[in-house]
Order: sequence, then structure tokens, then C-alpha cells
Amino acid sequence: MNPKIVKGGSFSDHRGTISYVNDFSFKDIERFYIISNSDESPIRAWQGHKLDAKNFYCLSGSFKIHFVKIDNWENPAKNLEIETILVSEFDSKIVYIPAGYANAIEAIERNSKLISFSTLPLTSVKEDDVRYPLDYWLING
Repeated sequence: MNPKIVKGGSFSDHRGTISYVNDFSFKDIERFYIISNSDESPIRAWQGHKLDAKNFYCLSGSFKIHFVKIDNWENPAKNLEIETILVSEFDSKIVYIPAGYANAIEAIERNSKLISFSTLPLTSVKEDDVRYPLDYWLING
């Protein structure tokens, strides 16, 4: 499966706004967490997942979600194509990154928050998580 965007929408009236992504299914979700990058380190990179699929939704601010398809877990090519999707609190969409990818989360604004829905239980994370140095793949702009 390839990365994809699950589009949502929003509704506003005198009471406020409701944002939604009605086409997103929680069927395979095992857990979630919220990411808030520090101002000193606005990029959290590179974390690969052999088994876990990630689903990202921006709660506040904005982020760039960078990702690469891993060709070799022990020694991935340095010239893999980096794809990037921008998410913001004004977009109601979920970015789905399937297993087999490494991602980097870049906060664009201070106090940005991103929620991640994961498909792998916490008990299996250690055997799935593969980390690479921040500069392994160079993020441009």
C-alpha cells in the first residue's frame, strides 16, 4: 500500500467549528500519541517502521511530514526520494504512511501539535522501530 491522504472537512456556525475525517477507520488502531516538537529541535527524524502504519492529524499549528520508502533496513540508499505532505490545523485530513517507510516530522510553527494513530501495540514497538540520523536524508525546504 502507498501513502495517502484521507480527506475530511469542517462545519462552522455560531457555536463554533467541528472538524472531521469521516472516511478514516479506527479498525486497526492500537494506540495514539501527540507530538510537540521543541523550538530547539523542530525536526524529529528519521524513524522507520517495518510493521507499524502511521496516521497523522494536525491538531494545532502546521507540520511537514517527510517520508521515504525504505529499500534496505540495514543500509538504505542515501538517494531515496523524499516525499513531503504539509498538514495544518486548518486542513481536516489524515496522512497515512504504511509500514515500510521512515518519516520525519517537521514543525513549521511554534506550539504545533500532531496526533499519531499507530497500528502496532506498544509491546511490539522495540522490534519494529528503526532510527536513522537526522542528516541521513537531507530535507530541502
